[in-house]
Amino acid sequence: MESDISTEKFQTKSPAWVPSQDFIKTTNIAWLADQAGVTSYEELHQWSVKSRETFWRLVIERLGIRFQKAFSRILDLSQGVEAPDWLVGAQLNIVESCFAAPPDSAAIIHQSEGGNLKTTTVSELATLTDRVAFNIKHLGFKRGDVLAIIMPMNAEAIAIYLGIIKAGCVAVGIADSFRPREIASRLRLSKAKLVFTQNVIVRGQKTLPLYTKLIEAAAPPAIILSARRGEGVALRPIDSRWEDFLCSHGSAEAERNQPNDPINILFSSGTTTEAKAIPWTQITPIKCAMDAHFHLNVKAGDVLVWPTNLGWMMGPWLIFGSLLNRATIGVFDGAPTGREFGVFVQQAGTTMLGVVPALVKAWRNSNCMQGLDWDTIKVISSTGECSNAADMRWLMELAGGKPVVEYCGGTEIGGGYITGTLTKPCLPGTFNTPALGLDFTILDVQGNPASVGEAFLVTPSIGLSTLLLNQDHHQVYFAGTPRDFNGYPLRRHGDQIQDLGNGYWCALGRADDTMNLAGIKTSSAEIEEVLKFVPGVREAAAIAVSPGHGPSSLVIYAACSDVHHATKIDLLRSMQQAIKRELNPLFKIHDLVLVEALPRTPSNKIIRRALREQWNVATLAGQTNGNHNHQ
Repeated sequence: MESDISTEKFQTKSPAWVPSQDFIKTTNIAWLADQAGVTSYEELHQWSVKSRETFWRLVIERLGIRFQKAFSRILDLSQGVEAPDWLVGAQLNIVESCFAAPPDSAAIIHQSEGGNLKTTTVSELATLTDRVAFNIKHLGFKRGDVLAIIMPMNAEAIAIYLGIIKAGCVAVGIADSFRPREIASRLRLSKAKLVFTQNVIVRGQKTLPLYTKLIEAAAPPAIILSARRGEGVALRPIDSRWEDFLCSHGSAEAERNQPNDPINILFSSGTTTEAKAIPWTQITPIKCAMDAHFHLNVKAGDVLVWPTNLGWMMGPWLIFGSLLNRATIGVFDGAPTGREFGVFVQQAGTTMLGVVPALVKAWRNSNCMQGLDWDTIKVISSTGECSNAADMRWLMELAGGKPVVEYCGGTEIGGGYITGTLTKPCLPGTFNTPALGLDFTILDVQGNPASVGEAFLVTPSIGLSTLLLNQDHHQVYFAGTPRDFNGYPLRRHGDQIQDLGNGYWCALGRADDTMNLAGIKTSSAEIEEVLKFVPGVREAAAIAVSPGHGPSSLVIYAACSDVHHATKIDLLRSMQQAIKRELNPLFKIHDLVLVEALPRTPSNKIIRRALREQWNVATLAGQTNGNHNHQ
C-alpha cells in the first residue's frame, strides 16, 4: 500500500516525518490493507466503515480475542444505531485475552520514584490477578458488584483492575488527585461497595495523604496497600490491609459475561457540575487494542509508556492496548515532569511514548530531558488537549526524529475518533485520518457541512457508549442531531475541528462548555460552582481558549460585587487557591477579565461562545491585560 500524499502538497508547513515505502510494508496497516484488497489508506478507511462486520471480524481474529461462547454474527442493528448489538450471542471475559504473550515475557516494567526498575512477567501478573479475583469472591462479592480503585498506576493497581473484571465485578477508576468531595460524588454515583487504595502517595520528599481522603469522603470498606513496604497505618474497623485481603488461596475461574456487560465505570465532565458516569463493556477493550495495533503500530514485545491513572480512560486503555497486543506496560509511579521519568523511558526500552501537550511543554521549558537516549522509541502519541506544533517538533527531535500520532477521542468512545496513520506523513499538531471503523463529519452552527465546525460521529462502532448511569444517553449524544448518508442520526461529540485540506485536520478545542486542561476533561459548570464562593465574586464564567492553536488555557470572566475592593491580582489569587483546593492543582488560570456583567440569553444562560470570541478578538488586537501563569 502506498501513500498518495507528497510533500509538494503542503504550502506553508512541511511534514516532519515521511514514511518510506519499505517501512509502510512492515506496518500492521499494510497487513489490513492486504486483507481488504485495497491499495491506498483512504480506500482502507472507507472500507473499514462500509464493511464494519468484516473489519471487526478481522480485528478480533488478529488480536486473538478468546470467547467462552462464539458469536453468531458481528453486528445486529435491528434496534438502531443507538443500541447496536455487537458479537451476538457471545460470552467472554476480556481478561482471558490479556495473557496470551509468553509466560516469562514482561507484562509490566515499572519503577517507583526514587526506586529501581522492576519487571512483572505475564505469569506473575496472571497469578496476582487470579488471587485478587479469588479473594474478591471469597469476601462474598457477586457478579456485577462495583469495586473502586483509588491509587496511583502501579503493578498492584493493574492486577486489582484485572482481578475485579475476572471476578465478574465492575471496576471504578477514581483519580488519586481528587479531593474528598469529588471522591465521595463518584463513589455515590457508581454505588461502589469496596475500595482499593494506598495509605499515602510518595512524591520525592513529600508524602501526600490518600487514605485519609477516603475517610473524609465516608468511603465504603477499603483494602489498604502501603506505599512503603512494612509501613503501618491505623485503619477504620471496616477496613483491611492488602496482605490480609490476599491471605486466602485458591483459583478463580473467569466469570462468563455478555458483550455488553460492564467492566468498569469512568467519569467524564459534561456541561453540568455532575460528571457523566460512563460504563465500559467487555468489548470496549477491543477498540483500545485496535487503535494501538493499527494507528500506533503496536506489536508483540513493544513497551508502551503513557503517564496516566485508572481514573482517566488512558489508564484502562494502556492496559488493554498493551496486553491484548502481547506488548508490555511501562509504568512510572511518580511525577513525569522531571528527568527521572525520562531515565525510566530510556531504561525501560520504551517503543511507544504517550504524552499530553502540557507535559511536553514542561519538558521543553525545563530542558530536563536533554542528553537522554530515546532511540528505542518508534512512535509518540499525544492526546488530552490541542497540541502545539513547535513543541511536538521539539519532542520528535528529542526522540531521534520519530513520528507523533495525534490521538483524540473520549471516555465515551473507548479510544479515538480522529488520529493518525504511520502510512502517511506526520505534520506535527495535526491529524491525518479518522479512526478506522469510525467516521465523522464537520457541521457549522446551522448544521451544514463545513471546513470548520463541530465534529459529529458516523456510527456505530465497537467502543462507543450506549448508556450513561446518571444522564439520558440519547439526550446527551443524539437528540436533535442531523442524519448521515444512511439515514441514521449522527452522534454529537463536541470537539471543534478544522479541515486543513489534503487529508489533514487540526483540533480547535471544545464547541460546548467542556474543556481539557492539562489533559484533564472538566466543565465550565464545575469551575464556576467553585468560584461563586470566592469573596467578592458576583458571577463568573469559565472558558477555554487555545492561543496559537496550542493546548487549552483557562480564562475567567468575572463580575464583582458592589462591596468588593480587592485588586485584580488578589482576586485571581483567591480564585486560583479555590480551584486548587476544591478541584485540581493542575488547573491554572491563564487570564482573568473583569466585566460589569456576563452576556446571557433571554433564558438567562451565560453565552460562553461570545466570551471566547471576545477574548480571541481582544488578544489579536493586543487589548488584553492578562495575568498569565499565576500559580
